[in-house]
Amino acid sequence: MRILVTGATGYIGGRLVPRLLEQGHTVRCLVRTPSKLRDVPWAKHIEITQGDVTDPESLEKAAQGIDVLYYLVHSLGTKGFDDLDRRAAQTVADAAAQAGVRKIVYLGGLTPEGVAAEDLSPHLRSRTEVGQILLDSPVPAIVLNAAVIIGSGSASFEMLRYLTERLPAMVTPRWVRNRIQPIAVRDVLRYLVASAELEKDVNRAFDIGGPDVLTYRDMMQRYARVAGLPHRIIVPVGVLSPTLSAQWVNVVTPVPRAIAVPLVQSLVHEVVCHEHDISEYVPDPPEGLTPYDHAVELALRRIREDAVETTWAWASTPGAPSDPLPSDPEWSGGSAYTDVRERVTNASPHTLWRVIEGIGGENGWYSFPLAWSVRGWMDRLVGGAGLRRGRRDRDQIYVGEALDWWRVEEIEPGHLLRLRAEMRVPGRAWLELTVAPDPAGSRYRQRAVFLPRGLAGHAYWIAIVPFHGIVFGGMVRNIARAAERAESGETMVTPVGLPLQSPIR
Repeated sequence: MRILVTGATGYIGGRLVPRLLEQGHTVRCLVRTPSKLRDVPWAKHIEITQGDVTDPESLEKAAQGIDVLYYLVHSLGTKGFDDLDRRAAQTVADAAAQAGVRKIVYLGGLTPEGVAAEDLSPHLRSRTEVGQILLDSPVPAIVLNAAVIIGSGSASFEMLRYLTERLPAMVTPRWVRNRIQPIAVRDVLRYLVASAELEKDVNRAFDIGGPDVLTYRDMMQRYARVAGLPHRIIVPVGVLSPTLSAQWVNVVTPVPRAIAVPLVQSLVHEVVCHEHDISEYVPDPPEGLTPYDHAVELALRRIREDAVETTWAWASTPGAPSDPLPSDPEWSGGSAYTDVRERVTNASPHTLWRVIEGIGGENGWYSFPLAWSVRGWMDRLVGGAGLRRGRRDRDQIYVGEALDWWRVEEIEPGHLLRLRAEMRVPGRAWLELTVAPDPAGSRYRQRAVFLPRGLAGHAYWIAIVPFHGIVFGGMVRNIARAAERAESGETMVTPVGLPLQSPIR
């Protein structure tokens, strides 16, 4: 079939597309920024069209000739997300009907039984409303409602993982006693893929969940057991509100406050499947659905083997700057600050590039780790991404994915890596790292660009200028030295004193 996927740059969409291709379907992806899919392994096998789910014209054009439309977009953490999601869902429904699409498939959220819509968290209420808009449209829709998705890189799993691993003892809110029916990401994808081929007249919502019903407290204890950690001491108390809990998640885990708040709010009520009717259309596999412990084991194995397909950080961080680096020499009429540094090294351009390509995450930023850590903590406290997003893969990075508090904006292999800052600053910032051949070996050039916003932006740049010599200057020296050590066959060492995990090849 011909399939349109919206949300292909997200956690689920980025995993669904290659599985649809494996089934022999022709896939078209609607994305706001096509460059985000440029480097993914399956990019050459799909059709990419630029557009937005709130833009009827681009959506109707993308939906032409399509049999099945997957709607995997939501505005989690964005201000006014409920109204935005409502309008987007209606636009999708209208465009699908106009284009003659035969079916819409939507992944929603599992809602608690017997709880009025006005008492649901804003996130769950919005997901339910979106599902109903699609079910009420002229095009048959399949709405799959899931609770916590367990898989390497999912926001829910990362929240669970870091809370359990970092806190051997914790005081928790009462909702850790609520029952939850988690589901492995492999089972979610299996249902999504199979939904494309269900009968045309199926128009309903299905609850999907794994075989285990657990409390969040049980999930943490069983995670600890699978991960080989000691038994966790968990003391629930009644004074921690969802907002306070979300702030604690923001501090302890990589999940920023803008995403932690709706996730935590969705756990205040019990979320257990009311039915398992999906099995009448998509039979359970012979070995059964994936048990919770096995789902955790699979996720941890993926992380250990550096084989994480997608992460929650693929999606843009709410409130982060999204405009690319202006190419106009006069910076579109605005003022700009730059910090440019160069260094010649006897390492080959190939070796120098491998150092640059492996930057960030556990390898760090090659200068004053304490300063980077403090700045990361400051960013987290004001709701930013901080440094904890790390990198998805220790060897490869793609355009559009997250790299600590940066977003990869452009890669020219062997020559240029451009990063756009997603930290909370009064302006927009970029960091360019480039490699060029030199008679002595290679030349490393580093350029930081900052476009201030208002007086606060100018004051911010002036305040941090004294630290540039330490941070940016140290970066240039240490990257060049790391390349020289690699060129001579020495073990490369990161700024925090650990052997570089990414081998130089």
